[in-house]
Amino acid sequence: MRGQDRSGHRLMRARTVLGAALAACIVLVFGAAFSQEGAPVKIVPRLTGTAQPMELDRVPALGRPVVDDVRRMRNYPEQPPVIPHSIDGYQLTLNTNRCMDCHKREFTEGSGAPMISVTHFQDRDGQVLSDVTPRRYFCTACHVQQTDVPPLVQNTFQDAKDIGRKR
Repeated sequence: MRGQDRSGHRLMRARTVLGAALAACIVLVFGAAFSQEGAPVKIVPRLTGTAQPMELDRVPALGRPVVDDVRRMRNYPEQPPVIPHSIDGYQLTLNTNRCMDCHKREFTEGSGAPMISVTHFQDRDGQVLSDVTPRRYFCTACHVQQTDVPPLVQNTFQDAKDIGRKR
């Protein structure tokens, strides 16, 4: 920019700053005109109940695990199967996964447990690995132990194949 006339750039910059200041004033004027200062304050009920957020609450005991080893029908496609046996005391750490003692391919014949899905051997790029992919290693992130407890809320789910069917 050496040797060039800068007066045009200064004029353009001054107009831009003036335009931005004018726009800010318009926003402030209209914002004040439409403010809700006179409107009553709405109190929204807490979603977390009446307990204080940082207070330690006693965690309720889990229900009695269902230990009949019967495979349950899934409620929707791609639902991870529930665990039909007790997993109390199972070690599930970075170095140990007790689930693999029965559900790994080479141990299923002796244990009678179903083999883990082949999808558990694929990484996020679809490459097949020789062992369980790290993102599928912690079983209880998706699979839950079936327990014998009443439901917390009423279930009004209807299967898509049953909607519109006369009863």
